[in-house]
Amino acid sequence: MDRRSFIESCTAGAACISAAAALPVFAADAKPRAYPQALLMNDKGEPLKASSLKPLTNYVFHYPFEATPVFLLELGKPAPPQSLSTKNRDAYAWPGGVGPRRSVVAYSAICAHQLVYPTRDVSFISFRKTRAQRGVQDELIHCCADHSQYDPARGARVLSGPASQPLCAVLLAHDTKADTLTAYATLGGELFDDFFRKYEMKLSLEVGPKARNSVTGEAVVRELEKFCRNPIQC
Repeated sequence: MDRRSFIESCTAGAACISAAAALPVFAADAKPRAYPQALLMNDKGEPLKASSLKPLTNYVFHYPFEATPVFLLELGKPAPPQSLSTKNRDAYAWPGGVGPRRSVVAYSAICAHQLVYPTRDVSFISFRKTRAQRGVQDELIHCCADHSQYDPARGARVLSGPASQPLCAVLLAHDTKADTLTAYATLGGELFDDFFRKYEMKLSLEVGPKARNSVTGEAVVRELEKFCRNPIQC
């Protein structure tokens, strides 16, 4: 941190200090956007246990809005913190995975190029255990619409394709005693306004008038293959 940033952070006030005490420690240039907290639930209506997640399997839930999908992944290995930036060159520090092995991560499932996203009918974007036809390596999030590829173990940074920034991260808190996960904020380049503008008519049919409602209290997690009728592989 440079001298100017240090002075600015020190003068932010007691209110900022008390609010920050409840959150993980981030670098000075990171700006998490807080949303209502949502406890992740399984499809049986029970709190989802982090230890129950199958490694390298696509899971989907919706957050921070009723119509905005998120990928939840158990990578099977620690995901260390990363320094990243948005397409506007705003730097941020992704804090890494959570859970007992710091291997659980979550990202907005809206591609950063053409805003492709998983629906109940079809999904052209998903995590791939093994490389796709035009892949550069295994265990990437791949979008078939434009062949953008993101590394979930490194903050969903772009490895190839036309996407101009990493997928927006969804921040999770892990309760070590209950082994539960709670979504509470996003970090990185949000594309929600563009998403709602592009798909306004489609979302009104898929989700109805609650599409832009904030998710509060709980969010149901499902495997992608159970949520979507046709996950596309390319």
